[in-house]
Amino acid sequence: MALFLEKGKLVYHYDAETLWVEPWGANSLRVRAVRNAEMPYTSGASQTDWALLPPEPREPSIVIHDDGASIRNGKIELRINAFGQIAVFNGKGELLLEEYVRSTRDIKGRTWSALQIDGREFKPNGGDEYALKVRFESHNPDEKIYGLGQYQQPFLNLKGVDLELAQRNSQASVPFALSSLGYGFLWNNPAVGRVCFGRNLTTWEAYSTRYMDYWITAGDSPAEIEEAYAGATGTVPMMPDYGTGFWQCKLRYQTRDEILEIAKGYKSRGLPISVIVVDFFHWTCQGDWKFDPRYWPDPEGMVRELKSMGIELMVSIWPTVDRRSENYNEMLEKGYLIRSERGSRTDMDFAGNVTFYDATNAGAREYVWEQVKKNYYDKGIQLFWLDVAEPEYQVYDFDNYRYHIGSNLAVGNVYPCMYARTFFEGMKQEGREGIVNLIRCAWAGAQRYGALVWSGDIHSSFESFRNQLAAGLNMGIAGIPWWTTDIGGFHGADIKAPAFHELLVRWFQWGCFCPVMRLHGDRNPHKPPLGTSGGGMFGSGAENEVWSFTEEVYEICRKYLLLREKLRPYIREQMKAAHEKGTPVMRPLFYDFPGDGQAWETEDEYMFGPDYLVAPILYPGKTDREVYLPAGTRWTDCWSGEQYDGGISITAPAPLDRIPVYSRNNAVFP
Repeated sequence: MALFLEKGKLVYHYDAETLWVEPWGANSLRVRAVRNAEMPYTSGASQTDWALLPPEPREPSIVIHDDGASIRNGKIELRINAFGQIAVFNGKGELLLEEYVRSTRDIKGRTWSALQIDGREFKPNGGDEYALKVRFESHNPDEKIYGLGQYQQPFLNLKGVDLELAQRNSQASVPFALSSLGYGFLWNNPAVGRVCFGRNLTTWEAYSTRYMDYWITAGDSPAEIEEAYAGATGTVPMMPDYGTGFWQCKLRYQTRDEILEIAKGYKSRGLPISVIVVDFFHWTCQGDWKFDPRYWPDPEGMVRELKSMGIELMVSIWPTVDRRSENYNEMLEKGYLIRSERGSRTDMDFAGNVTFYDATNAGAREYVWEQVKKNYYDKGIQLFWLDVAEPEYQVYDFDNYRYHIGSNLAVGNVYPCMYARTFFEGMKQEGREGIVNLIRCAWAGAQRYGALVWSGDIHSSFESFRNQLAAGLNMGIAGIPWWTTDIGGFHGADIKAPAFHELLVRWFQWGCFCPVMRLHGDRNPHKPPLGTSGGGMFGSGAENEVWSFTEEVYEICRKYLLLREKLRPYIREQMKAAHEKGTPVMRPLFYDFPGDGQAWETEDEYMFGPDYLVAPILYPGKTDREVYLPAGTRWTDCWSGEQYDGGISITAPAPLDRIPVYSRNNAVFP
């Protein structure tokens, strides 16, 4: 065993393992370990630090003694004993995390059984990669865990939950956890794996990797922890003004004339609209990345006409490349496509045999941006919808795909980051500021590439609606403050069904109080295709504009469109806080009221910025609901003006046209 100081790092070495601990931001440490000859990715390669940004230099306090060592950086201290076991403490000396070891001795000198379980378990996979497990004791069964990204499950508190660390359509693995005990933990490893927050221990797992890498911070409040994490991984750009308004979308506007007609429909009715969307298969072939001129002639003129109405145009981009694409052979020759380990190179058979461009390859990123710049950006389109971003494999056999920088098992979770980076860096080179990419997935650090994540192709049901509330709040805690959903859900809705009308109204109300308010969906009954190839080969869903349902639905939607417009100055302030400090725009009650125990228990309400408590109606047929108003402040019902002292639960009226909203300390509600 050797413990020593090297270039500001605490280094532990025993047998084949080398472990580094070093300061990485205020009150934070980065911990890495390998069983190979040297620490990987230390030569200045772009993927060296994965989600982490380079830190400011810091001088930690490091003490080495006969039985181990300690390293302190502000409010956090890590201790390691002679057997390599790690424990982490806050500035008050309180234990935050301790590796689960059932081997020889733990850090307190206790003797254990002969189970021979290590806190860090490296099992060889062949070559220089390992199946890695890192285990931590769960000393406090009442600990609560939040973050981790977006999963289609209803639990806000993830204690007791088992999660796959992998990207899928509607699932975004963003492996940052915030603990009620006062720490934040980033699993800084893009390998496919799992995490289980059990009552007895927490286990992080990577199925194939060369190293262990995590970052941990301690803080006195959730906000302090969140801001430290944002400092370590980056913040979103400043949201441009149009982003705070209403976004209109459907599956799918089929022609240039149709989209202009819909835009004029909003304007003629006096309805606010900021963005309108051209969805998938407006192109000639997947991988051509250009409009089909038969259905979308004169895109420059379309952009000009929309801008004259104050509307931005967003276009859908897919990472798919069809074998018939004009770019396929060149991209194949240059190594710009994801490879298959077994079978043919067909990753998805949607409208052809397609694979995906390899966004982990800098050359591929530049190549794709060149096509997009020529065919979209130079024509005035500066807002992109990056769909199929996981990427969405036909079969999620993660071990069957290989990227430029490694196997999918070892690095695959970083793909959506690199997809967003393609467009962010391309537009940045063109001098663009306030870059926004609507994208269907994310990993840690994606926020700094302008990632606005939406929750994927979800079902149109109240059950799915409830899942989105947990998903959005946990995405904000995971460092992705720009987030939205398909209002009304994506699949399975009939525009004539009264049950869907109720769901749509409740979802639309909630969308008014989401970071981005966006109406989208694949509605029934469907419309036929206009042709047999290119931009005409796909049909469309039914109408999905706010006037497409009933007069009652229209009037309620109109009410919330006008309300959203009045809220925009307030939302801009929240976007500024997200840009400057990483503050989630929507966040659980405990974020603003960490001293209120009930705020940590409440999972079906949230704060929209610091001023408004929002309690969506998440079940059909409900016309009231219980609302908890946190202690220590005065609350005002934004509809009736009735006031309450906090620290109580009330029954809030919620007729169909009303979502319960309460303002804090006399904050003005428009």
